[in-house]
Amino acid sequence: MDRVGRRHRPNDQVALMMVKKVGHVGLVVRDLDLSVAFYEGLGLVLWKRMVRSGPFTDAMVGIPNVKLEWAKMHAPDGSEVELIQYHSLPDYSTLRNAPSNRRGCSHVAFVVDDLARACEQIIRTGGSVVNHPTPEWNSVYCHDPDGIIVELVRA
Repeated sequence: MDRVGRRHRPNDQVALMMVKKVGHVGLVVRDLDLSVAFYEGLGLVLWKRMVRSGPFTDAMVGIPNVKLEWAKMHAPDGSEVELIQYHSLPDYSTLRNAPSNRRGCSHVAFVVDDLARACEQIIRTGGSVVNHPTPEWNSVYCHDPDGIIVELVRA
């Protein structure tokens, strides 16, 4: 949509370059072990974990002399969440729950069978629940241990 609400229809040339699928969602976390356990509690499975540093990594993230560790986690449908902890130059800002109107990546959403059970798991693993499930609402907002918004959507 343009600024006045008209839909743009890509021409054939642009369509060849358009997004084919979402490869993964990346989340920067303070404690990778804690975050892996949190997302495993929601049903994601740890696929691979690796420490990265060196010229390629510096160039990729745009930070010189960086050392980071990532964990790639898969949902049952094959979608991927990449958790990243920066060991060099970590963010020491105060942890607080992210407001939903912050610019940038607002939240990541997961489809679950049982909202109430998923909310209990969120709390058990260090997160918090913003709005508790009701029969009328098909989704809830929660926060992971880093304050990142996690939306749970009823299947």
